[in-house]
Amino acid sequence: MMKWLDARLTRGAKSEVHARYLRRLRLMDGWVGTARWVILIIFLGGWEISSRAGWIDPFLFSSPVRIWNLFLEMLSGGNLIHDIGVTILETVIGFILGTAAGIALATLIWASPFLSRVLDPYLVVLNSMPKVALGPLFIVTFGAGFGSILMMGVAITIIITTLVIHNSFQSVSTDYLKLARSFGATRWQLYTRIIFPACIPDMIAALKVNVGLAWVGVIVGEFLVSKNGLGYLIMYGFQVFNLTLVIMSLVIVAICATVMYEAVSRLEKYLLRHRNLE
Repeated sequence: MMKWLDARLTRGAKSEVHARYLRRLRLMDGWVGTARWVILIIFLGGWEISSRAGWIDPFLFSSPVRIWNLFLEMLSGGNLIHDIGVTILETVIGFILGTAAGIALATLIWASPFLSRVLDPYLVVLNSMPKVALGPLFIVTFGAGFGSILMMGVAITIIITTLVIHNSFQSVSTDYLKLARSFGATRWQLYTRIIFPACIPDMIAALKVNVGLAWVGVIVGEFLVSKNGLGYLIMYGFQVFNLTLVIMSLVIVAICATVMYEAVSRLEKYLLRHRNLE
């Protein structure tokens, strides 16, 4: 058993020193994962015990068992899967559109220094504006449905993406740019060969931020107009004082957002590995 475990911990080692390093690294990863599960189990167990013992009000805070039973009940009805699918679809589309539009807008601003100086104060104002306040305008413009919810997700992600990516474009070392220009590189070649590749880590960071922002935008949009989705379930549960439904919906949102964040993290590892940065 110990030999099998040691072989697992040192797999891929190139030397004895490398094997010791991998062993320490993987043991640390294992302890970190174990600690995370222990904290989660203690939290859920304490929550359940507190609810059953009356230390907390089960009507207000529910309990893990009540949430699980409600989840199974709604899952068997089929409507929960539909609501989850609707919200995930809206979030993913809003996330992709907002991020892509933000990168495109940042590129356009970078390509034109004049446009950059003109739009800079407007971007600051739009970024500071509460995007939820735009909800009624979206409803009137795009209708009380999928379009307005999607635009809410896009509105929350596009400005912050534009600002982050544009600042990243400007932070690329001027020495590289001067060297490339001395060899006759065009502005488009500077962008595609130097600036854009150098900013990929910042783009991944923007993607990670946009995961949470996209979920916020879509859930808020569903609060306002939707008759489907997790946001609708949260609002409906609040209206009928079914707080178990509210907490269950929040847990599902947290799980879905975590999975989406993990997908972005895996994309980051893939891109950085192929750029020889890891």
